[in-house]
Amino acid sequence: MKPKPLQIGDLIIDPPTLLAPMSGYTKAPFRAICRRHHCGLAFTEVTSAKGIARRSHRSLRFLETFPGEYPIGAHIYGADAETLVRAARVIESLGRFALVDINCGCPVPKVASRGGGAALMRDPQKVHDIVQAVSQAVSLPVTVKTRLGLSPELANVSEVAHAAEEGGAKAITIHARFASDKHRGPADWQALKRIKAERGIPVIGNGGIREARHALEMVAQTGVDGVMIARAAIGNPWIFDEIHHLWAGQPYTPPSVEERRAVIAEHLRGLSHLIEMENRGRKTPIPNEQIACRRFRGHLTRYLAGRPGLGDLRRSLGELESVEAVMAAVDRILN
Repeated sequence: MKPKPLQIGDLIIDPPTLLAPMSGYTKAPFRAICRRHHCGLAFTEVTSAKGIARRSHRSLRFLETFPGEYPIGAHIYGADAETLVRAARVIESLGRFALVDINCGCPVPKVASRGGGAALMRDPQKVHDIVQAVSQAVSLPVTVKTRLGLSPELANVSEVAHAAEEGGAKAITIHARFASDKHRGPADWQALKRIKAERGIPVIGNGGIREARHALEMVAQTGVDGVMIARAAIGNPWIFDEIHHLWAGQPYTPPSVEERRAVIAEHLRGLSHLIEMENRGRKTPIPNEQIACRRFRGHLTRYLAGRPGLGDLRRSLGELESVEAVMAAVDRILN
């Protein structure tokens, strides 16, 4: 049975399936494709609040959007309430975003070593103060993404979730692993069930969804209000379609070869166009097709996973630096 639409503030998300913020992956072209395939809400890549607050071109390019993406959340990290407030105000002024999502769970040293991401879990009161400051500064709903704790010895997600709600967060996403796990090991769905029972705001579950059926199992086992898909969506935006069909009790037909090719081409050309847009703010423009092909490599191998000839493609990826060359390689594999 399909869960109810997810409500975050005045925002209604239906279906309640969300695309996780992933550095290097959740750029505008991919988000737009996922939204078209029944993803209810997507997020930007993890973006520095300090850079946004300074209106750095390098940071603002992460906030570029394409038509058809809305609703979309701006996902930001930082350790200082004042900086996060300034960033949230910039985000609101752009008029592109439905909410501001604060990262309280990223274990990557670049983020955590500066006091942001998972490092915020050390101090639930600070999480409360940051969420409260940002919530009071903007009219957009403020949400939080976090983990179970820094490590099994520091499992304090209950305290962090409580602090976020008391600070004014309209929803919280829990990645059901510890920061020390990164993306390894099984996700603890029982912890999701417990947090859902403890909190009054919507709880979104993340972690352990590798196939469409896992989304249904997570909701059935934990009662979460929505599910967030991360790596399982890379190269497979159709996972949102499949979840949608399963919830509706309808048969699902995987994409045809022609549809797969069309989406690959759309995604790659979209990346090239995005770089073209970004070049407007650069003193020295970069070659958009060449850079787009490089950025697309992680997606491309996932789009073609399991197909004969993929090993040869991996070995030749460094030589494919035009849309035409990439699509010729795709055609050799798909045909």
